[in-house]
Amino acid sequence: MQRIRCVVERITYQNPENGYTVIKCRVKDYSDLIPVVGNMLDVNVGSVLICDGSWKVDAKYGREFVTENYEETLPATVYGMEKYLGSGLIKGVGPKYAKRIVQKFGADTFNIIEENVKKLAEVDGIGSKRVKMIEESWEKQKEVKNIMLFLQEHQVSTSYAAKIYKQYNNESISVMKENPYKLADDIWGIGFKTADQIAMKLGFGKESYVRLRSGIMYTLSELSNEGHVYAEKQQLIKESSEILEAESEVVIITMDDMIKNGDIILEKNIISKDEEGNVNEAIYLPPFYYAESGVAGKLKKLAASPARDALFTKLMDARIKTGNNKLSVDVDAIQSKTNMVYDDVQKDAIRQAAAAKVMILTGGPGTGKTTTTHGIISAYKAYGLKILLAAPTGRAAKRMTEATGLEAKTIHRLLGCKPGEGYQKNDENPLEGDVLIVDECSMIDIVLMNALLKAIPSTMRLILVGDINQLPSVGAGNVLRDIIDSDRFVVVRLTKIFRQAQKSHIITNAHRINEGNMPVINNGKDSDFFFIENDNPEDSVNQIVTLVKEKLPKYYHVESSQIQVLTPMQRGVAGAVNLNLSLQEALNPSEQEIFIHGRGKVVMPKECLRRSGYAFRKDDKVMQIKNNYDKEVYNGDIGIIKSVSESDRKLVADFDGRCIEYDITELDELVHAYATTIHKAQGSEYPVVVMPVMMNHYVMLQRNLIYTGITRAKKILVIVGTRKALSYAVSNVTISKRNTLLKERLCN
Repeated sequence: MQRIRCVVERITYQNPENGYTVIKCRVKDYSDLIPVVGNMLDVNVGSVLICDGSWKVDAKYGREFVTENYEETLPATVYGMEKYLGSGLIKGVGPKYAKRIVQKFGADTFNIIEENVKKLAEVDGIGSKRVKMIEESWEKQKEVKNIMLFLQEHQVSTSYAAKIYKQYNNESISVMKENPYKLADDIWGIGFKTADQIAMKLGFGKESYVRLRSGIMYTLSELSNEGHVYAEKQQLIKESSEILEAESEVVIITMDDMIKNGDIILEKNIISKDEEGNVNEAIYLPPFYYAESGVAGKLKKLAASPARDALFTKLMDARIKTGNNKLSVDVDAIQSKTNMVYDDVQKDAIRQAAAAKVMILTGGPGTGKTTTTHGIISAYKAYGLKILLAAPTGRAAKRMTEATGLEAKTIHRLLGCKPGEGYQKNDENPLEGDVLIVDECSMIDIVLMNALLKAIPSTMRLILVGDINQLPSVGAGNVLRDIIDSDRFVVVRLTKIFRQAQKSHIITNAHRINEGNMPVINNGKDSDFFFIENDNPEDSVNQIVTLVKEKLPKYYHVESSQIQVLTPMQRGVAGAVNLNLSLQEALNPSEQEIFIHGRGKVVMPKECLRRSGYAFRKDDKVMQIKNNYDKEVYNGDIGIIKSVSESDRKLVADFDGRCIEYDITELDELVHAYATTIHKAQGSEYPVVVMPVMMNHYVMLQRNLIYTGITRAKKILVIVGTRKALSYAVSNVTISKRNTLLKERLCN
């Protein structure tokens, strides 16, 4: 084992999946930069590292130092100090100011910042405001370094240090020592396994109550991430015991205590029995229990309460007078007013909506959901009803606005979501209007549906629109399907594909797939549905890059930014992570040509911020992956990075006209979105979609997944893969059952 001390000059490569990193370093007594390789996911340019490892000669890359472990330290040389300060770690100091500061104070630079920071004002261009920024950032960085050292001592990734500091400030280390499992409860992105790793190193026992409690909560949380609203008791005992490596008896004792304390909720009353006649007991995390029981109660109450609008009142009076309980609006009059022709099912939908308190409109692509919704709105408008429109995502709301001519809002915006305060619209301050129409309802999970229903007064109507053949929500529950399956509400199913839609192979093939038939693939010149045979995952990635960068933009006259790659999986060669790395380098490379007067065109590196192995650059397409109520951006929102500042360690991303600022410590909320999973694309439409479908995706290949992916394409769809994989997906209707009792609660 050998040891070197080095200054990181640049990061050549990082693999975010396994942390493998290649850096070029300045090492004493070596004239050239030295390649250092190993697991170093958290290093920054300018960092001074002490690396333990050995020298090796790589057949392709030559001599390099392979590090087995490393620690970070402050630089001791003037050169190292300048590199460190200019790396962007300290806010307010970029390369320009770093050079000036070090020129002024030399080897005393760090002592000056530590003990007499106000002297920095003597440096040209540094005012009191920047001095204050540097002072605060230095103190924060110092404390973050202490947390990093603490984590390093316990062999835990130091990438969590900034998050931990943000949550607990100077109490961070004492919190970790007292109860490291608190990290899993309080900090998004830190799970039970990380907290458990720290706890084990600190000497916490395997059967300590805090560990067992945290493991049970973690198991329930993981099940909710798979879509389950609750866990069956025996399932929870089994899975918790495996995760905790503990006897089931101690898990049961802990679970009983948690039920008494209200940490988890046990439900017995309406659960069905198993094959042996035993009652299947359900255990919930409290938010999911109150959400599910709340949705059921509020929907039943809403359906049972009469509306007060003019249309409802007139219809009910007319039905009583005539004795005709099917009396409704004149659809012919609506047709002539809207210049539309409705088929019998659509006419029925409009008539049903005129009298319904709660109604569900469902159907696949091309069956006229939008046209029918427009007819329903026309009927309401004719009687002066105040109509509210909403959808789960910004893009779905935007499409709804374009289709109806009325303003549609995201559900979060409609409910007036405020950071730290929750939703402003609720049972005490309800929405104002006569009817709420919500689109893309297959995307709505149980918690969001509960929040929405809380804000709907009992006199308001509710129309839910969606396609139940799409994937269920990313969050827990199967809300739309459960509501339909309960048979408690008016449901209108649109099945006929309209003549205009029949011209689209995307639409006709989507319906073929939904019926269990292989799509028709003729790749004709006038088609909008194409299939490219490729059974090599590595080659398919190159082919997809070429399609997105060159072929499709050239042939269809669209920007590459208008082309979305959708893939069944996150991981793997043809998964979203690897596709994003390849597409980013092709569409937004790390270097750019700029014109400098007197020097002509010069190749310069683009400013970027690195986080967890990902490089974020100006013009990158990114996606938000968690609800951030402070910033008002939500899981699945897609934006474009408009600016990056290495010195301030911030970037600004544009989400449909709203510019949102991110600090470097917040970048784990963003992922690149050149490619995204089909799950994440729910509710969105793209002009052109490219979709790999290969046998190495087989664990995810299901009919509703392929159906959802295909129906995201508005104009052109290109599938790259194998007929075998596509056939397997079409025939696989084994949909993972989600643990949900909404249907039973609605029927009860």
